[in-house]
Amino acid sequence: MTVEKKTNYGNITVTEEAVASLAGGVITECYGVVGMASKKVLRDGFAELLKKENYTRGVVVRRTERGLEIDLYIIVSFGVKISEVVSEAQKKVKYILERSLSEEIASVNVFVQGVQVAE
Repeated sequence: MTVEKKTNYGNITVTEEAVASLAGGVITECYGVVGMASKKVLRDGFAELLKKENYTRGVVVRRTERGLEIDLYIIVSFGVKISEVVSEAQKKVKYILERSLSEEIASVNVFVQGVQVAE
């Protein structure tokens, strides 16, 4: 799945990995988000905190007739209101992706995989 645009100068192709990496970078900048988690929760229910180069492992991008659907798997900071963090993260990711890709984003689904205590 790629995002393709045709311009007067030629074609532009953005890969699924590039979209996932952009979405992962945007959500990790949001207040209360500690980082990205893997889509698969490790055995014993622990979520793995991903490094910057592995953000695509915590993002699923799907194309539907309504536009792109983005699933993000995150770990949040202890002591924050999870519903507010997720709501603001969804708004920011949707805004940045729509602006960057000139593509309709149908939904941004956020799955909280864990809570981490700040050190």
